Amino acid sequence: QVQLVESGGGLVQAGGSLRLSCAASGNIFSVNAMGWFRQPPEKPRDLVASITSDGSTYYANSVKGRFTISRDNAKNTVSLQMNSLKPEDTAVYYCWSTVVVNPLLGGGDYWGQGTQVTVSS
Repeated sequence: QVQLVESGGGLVQAGGSLRLSCAASGNIFSVNAMGWFRQPPEKPRDLVASITSDGSTYYANSVKGRFTISRDNAKNTVSLQMNSLKPEDTAVYYCWSTVVVNPLLGGGDYWGQGTQVTVSS
């Protein structure tokens, strides 16, 4: 019913930049929080950054000052601008959103398929 489609990612040298984008589509009544998680190899998936529908943001300490999250409520999209990338930023990045399909049932969590970000030293 709801799909999150990611774009961006790839291979970049340390100090470089990448931009991830994600678009939510399908049977959507409203989109609440949107954000990005990441999962390095053999490690758990952790929240990197999130943004509410009114623009309030959260950043993990490890990315503060380097990553910027933004969204377009009209298009149900969220982006993550990643600057000054470090090798430790290497991970699969997942788009996440809480979407309301039926307002009588509340919202549910949806995930993108994941996109690889590799930062070489």
